Amino acid sequence: MSTLSTQTASNISIPMAPTFLLVGLPGLSAAPSWWTIPLITVYLISAVGNGTVLWIIVLEPTLHRPMYFFLFLLSLSDVGLASALMPTLLGLAFADARAIPASTCLLQMFFVHVFSVMESSVLLAMAFDRALAICRPLQYPSLLTNGVTSKIGLAILFRCLGLHLPLPFLLAHMPYCHSQVLTHSYCLHPDIARLACPGAWGTVYSLVVVLSAMALDPLLIFFSYGLIVRVLQGVGSREDRWKAGQTCAAHLSAVLLFYVPMVLLALINRLKLPLPQPAHTLLSYIHFLLPPLLNPILYSVKMKEIRERILKRMQPRKVGCAL
Repeated sequence: MSTLSTQTASNISIPMAPTFLLVGLPGLSAAPSWWTIPLITVYLISAVGNGTVLWIIVLEPTLHRPMYFFLFLLSLSDVGLASALMPTLLGLAFADARAIPASTCLLQMFFVHVFSVMESSVLLAMAFDRALAICRPLQYPSLLTNGVTSKIGLAILFRCLGLHLPLPFLLAHMPYCHSQVLTHSYCLHPDIARLACPGAWGTVYSLVVVLSAMALDPLLIFFSYGLIVRVLQGVGSREDRWKAGQTCAAHLSAVLLFYVPMVLLALINRLKLPLPQPAHTLLSYIHFLLPPLLNPILYSVKMKEIRERILKRMQPRKVGCAL
């Protein structure tokens, strides 16, 4: 009789609760006063760094070229991603606020994934730009014009919104059979979808969204780099190969920084490796917060034009006085 009651209870679907419960970094809830300092510092450095890149690209006409347009979009996605994560992270840090309304959670989920897919799409576009510049240098100016670049930007925008706009509505109306305790400090759609009843068709759409961006994009990026390596092995001097490698270094670093933690998390979850929960949480933080922090530094150091324009703008201007 008790077994029958348990089975019946497990098959009952419940409507979405008005709140979700977030999980912070284990061990830090007892001392929320100090881990707010690195958290806020990371966000401020990310905002200032990416804001500087955006400012330089807008103000310098010499940087109004496809490569820097994609860098502009990358910095925009980094600022958006870090800003979307901060409300719940700061709420946990300052007040240990674990309860979040379902509507707020779905809104945060939407923006987190929109900017994540935007970053992935921009990294793919930048790989295409570098492959075209190295493999077809003579045709590059005529193939990747400002008009074509604008169309790629619009395609990225429609891809981000088109993929994720249905998700909040689907998740809000799916039946749930599990307690609504999330496994992160922010709302992610796979995390919410796993709480749904078995067989809920919205979870299939969530899987398609993940695979269409986060699985396809890195494959195409490394395919582009395969073409670049093949071309560089066949033609050009060692100096030419070094220059081409320097051009790609910042982008390849950004790609590894964005995808490696994500792949590690996927492998850990897939293989069910016995790692402690803090390791999962830390990898998640690295995946979302480290690229916005380091990308502006990477591009400022590796790209001479960006570095020179920033230094030029920051130098005090001499003002003459007429006597």
